[in-house]
Amino acid sequence: MKMMLKKSKGFTLVELLIVIIIIGILAGMMMLSTGGATAKAEATKLASDMRNMKAAGIMVYADTYAWPTDVASLDEYLDQDVDSTKYSIVSDCIKLTPPSTMDPKILVNLGILANKGDLVLYSDETHKYIGSGVGYMPFY
Repeated sequence: MKMMLKKSKGFTLVELLIVIIIIGILAGMMMLSTGGATAKAEATKLASDMRNMKAAGIMVYADTYAWPTDVASLDEYLDQDVDSTKYSIVSDCIKLTPPSTMDPKILVNLGILANKGDLVLYSDETHKYIGSGVGYMPFY
């Protein structure tokens, strides 16, 4: 009788290692690409906070005929609390003061939003347009 060789079914160790390495490379590439998305999302949140504060400031003016003088005066008009360490009110403008620990990519993305017209920011309270993404947003 002839002895038949039994073919084993399955994957070899080398094939499994190659697949694991490929999955690791793809996961690493995905992690790198999500870093930019995080900065863009944070910049969008900053822009949204400033728009909400602007709307709240207009409501304060409608009720009191005076522009708000501090961020705390906007609280009753806002749905969510804003980080008062990042924002202040100067003259009739909302001032964004980014913390020194903020990722520079966030500020770059905020500048992109300003340059696309999604956000109007000024260099100071004189309402001179800069479009840099860091500065002042007037209430009106």
